[in-house]
Parts: sequence; structure tokens; C-alpha cells
Amino acid sequence: MFVTSYLVIALVAYLLGSVPFGYVLVRIFRKEDIRAKGSGNIGATNVVRSGAKGLGTLTFLLDALKGAIAVLAAGWMFASIPAQYTAAVAAFCAILGHIFPVWLGFKGGKGVATALGVFLALAWLPALAGLGVFIVVFALFRYVSLASILAAAAFPVFAFLLPHSQPYNTWMTAVILIVPAIVIAKHRQNIRRLLHGTEYRFGKSKEAAA
Repeated sequence: MFVTSYLVIALVAYLLGSVPFGYVLVRIFRKEDIRAKGSGNIGATNVVRSGAKGLGTLTFLLDALKGAIAVLAAGWMFASIPAQYTAAVAAFCAILGHIFPVWLGFKGGKGVATALGVFLALAWLPALAGLGVFIVVFALFRYVSLASILAAAAFPVFAFLLPHSQPYNTWMTAVILIVPAIVIAKHRQNIRRLLHGTEYRFGKSKEAAA
């Protein structure tokens, strides 16, 4: 019974996480394929860089919302299962859905906004602290990638140091550690560009970035 429940949670969370809002919004409102723009990524940053700031903001909010809904819905649908187990499975599968969406040939985004959403549902205080790191780093250096990487790296630290209502079980601990690692790994090309001084700095013209 529990195995079936976990499989349902995993499937629903994956499908919800795999909804490619950046791709859908740009396709509907601009009749364009966001994958042919800028970095080719379907996430909010590339949508903004394509010239659609409003759609980029909406993409970020919807990507975060789908992650939070996946976690909260899992707990609501399967209240008989300990909450940390359902939340951990839903969180991990929602992230996988965003990064590897079945609708786009398993080529999706980097998971930053969706990770924020799942972590707000899992542990809102550490998630807000991580968001604070993102805001400060971005304000200082204007690199979305650097801000995302450092926020992801900081989240597990905040999760274990800040007060939480109950000890994290093994599944939750794994998600807290693995999901930020996945987000950072998805930024490996950005890390390479940062090291070589060729990363796009937000607000610069495309010519200056080139």
C-alpha cells in the first residue's frame, strides 16, 4: 500500500514539476520558442533576458508555486503517511520534473525557483534565509548564477542551524543536501564562465556581455 502511495506521490509531483511555464508563457504571449533565445534555458532568467521581464517574473512565481504545491498536496493527499516522507519524495520528484520535463525531451531548467518553492513548503525559515543570500549577492555582483549557487549552498547550513519543529529524518536530510547539490551542478557551465570572467552580468547589454 505504501509503495503504491509513494509511486503516486512521485508521479504527481514529477508531472507538476515538469510543467514548463517559461516555455509555455513565451510561446503563448510572444509566439516564440524560449529555447532559441539567449542561453536556451526555459527558466525565468532567460525569459527576462529575452526581453520579457513581466513573463520572466511570472515564470519565477509559477515555477516556485508548482514546487510548493507538489509538497503540500502530497501531505494533504496522503495524510496517513508521515509528513516528512511524503514531503521528501514530492520535493525531489518536483525538482526532477522541472529539470527533466517529459514534455520537452527531458531538457528543462536549473531548478532554482522550483527549489525555492519546495523548500518554502518544507522549511520556510531556512528557505527565506537562502533567499536573503540570493538577494544580497545579486545586489552586490549582479550575477544571477552566482547568487543562485551561493543561495543553494547556504540553504543546508541554514536548514540545520536554524530552529525547526522536529528533527529531520533520513529522507528529509537527503533532500536538504541533494537538491541544492543538483541545482549547483546544473550551473556548472555558469561556474566555468564565472571563473573565466565571461558570465552574463544582469543589466549589461548583450554586446557588453558578449
